[in-house]
Amino acid sequence: MLSNDTDPIVAIATAPGRGGIGVVRLSFGRAGEAAAQKAMHALCGQALAPRHASYVPFFDGNGEALDRGIALYFPAPNSYTGEHVFELQGHGGPIVLQLVLQRALEAGRDYGLRLAEPGEFTRRAFLNDKLDLAQAEAVADLIEASTEAAARSAGRSLEGAFSREIHALVEDVITLRMLVEATLDFPEEEIDFLEAADARGKLARIRARLDMVLADARQGALLREGLSVVLAGQPNVGKSSLLNALAGAELAIVTPIAGTTRDKVAQTIQVEGIPLHIIDTAGLRETQDEVERIGIERTWGEIERADVVLHLLDAREGTTPEDQAIAARFPAGVPVVRVMNKTDLAGAPAAAHDGAGQAREVNLSAKTGDGISLLRDELLKIAGWQAGAESVYLARERHLIALREAREHLALAAGHAEQQSQVLDLFAEELRLAQDSLNAITGEFTSDDLLGVIFSRFCIGK
Repeated sequence: MLSNDTDPIVAIATAPGRGGIGVVRLSFGRAGEAAAQKAMHALCGQALAPRHASYVPFFDGNGEALDRGIALYFPAPNSYTGEHVFELQGHGGPIVLQLVLQRALEAGRDYGLRLAEPGEFTRRAFLNDKLDLAQAEAVADLIEASTEAAARSAGRSLEGAFSREIHALVEDVITLRMLVEATLDFPEEEIDFLEAADARGKLARIRARLDMVLADARQGALLREGLSVVLAGQPNVGKSSLLNALAGAELAIVTPIAGTTRDKVAQTIQVEGIPLHIIDTAGLRETQDEVERIGIERTWGEIERADVVLHLLDAREGTTPEDQAIAARFPAGVPVVRVMNKTDLAGAPAAAHDGAGQAREVNLSAKTGDGISLLRDELLKIAGWQAGAESVYLARERHLIALREAREHLALAAGHAEQQSQVLDLFAEELRLAQDSLNAITGEFTSDDLLGVIFSRFCIGK
């Protein structure tokens, strides 16, 4: 543990600006109970009963009251950080809070009290085993949640739903590692080990469980990050009109002139709590216009990064050779929805059905709005949303990366298990690497540099 992780710290724990209540929080680190008692006497003029709300004045250095409010003392280890913690809950005026904060720093000079860094209280909760790393990240996700679904999912992560899944996977991997490594000590048993211990079956079950956790994590990441939806197609097929229809506002310029949109126009909307980042792009065609050509290059860049591509076509013309050429360039593995727009002009009804290849097809009119709800439903299906169901937990990109790394190592372990000459030392090594990847999610195998990046993005005072 680094020395600065045991310094006594203090910060205003409530958001900047005026409010009904403001909180100043102190955590005493290595200074311990003696420092906590000094702070209580300096700021409140008395000792406080543990975990008992006391209505007291908050004094300045001259013994005059700065404010009156609730003071709380939480002895270690039964506190948020696991250290002795002291909180003053007064009126939420910024000047009053600054005065209380300065008094705390002045009174704590002799035991090294300093201002807390962003996320330092939660970092200490992690370092003192009050939270694992996934739960600590869920604290920030809960604060930043922009939808009810995201807030509920972050709450489940904070309660440990995601961590329990990871710990169960780690336990399964450890059990299999024990069998493998025990066999390494008895080389004469190696030939029969995979069959006798059902190692292949155990590994297959671990891989299946990991795939389920990864699928759930992807859905949790969608709630946090949203779905990137790119509108693509030839010029003048109604991409800008569709963006406006989905957003419910005139965001993009709509004209009958091909090539009106020359750079992307982006808007985030929410459908059933899922953030959808809709990106309108330049029409795809051969052009000599240098500005339009640059816009088309950027369009293909957005398509490469998309979670979903909406391929717009003119319902009056159907699928043209140009449309087929565009579809052929879409990246493999990215869901594509073919949108037959301008059904009002084609005299066709709104509908959703299976299209050519793997794509779904939606017939709609961006101009009249007929069929827009069908497109929203398709996007929700791609996001994995189900009516009445809630995501188990919120996940971050680093969690997905770690789960994918673990999956790759388990796949390599399975490959070694299938070899005629069973190489158990390589089998064991891939299991160890998979375990390390999983442990990185909860922080049991995490570098200090990664911790610094994660907690630096928290609020000050949290």
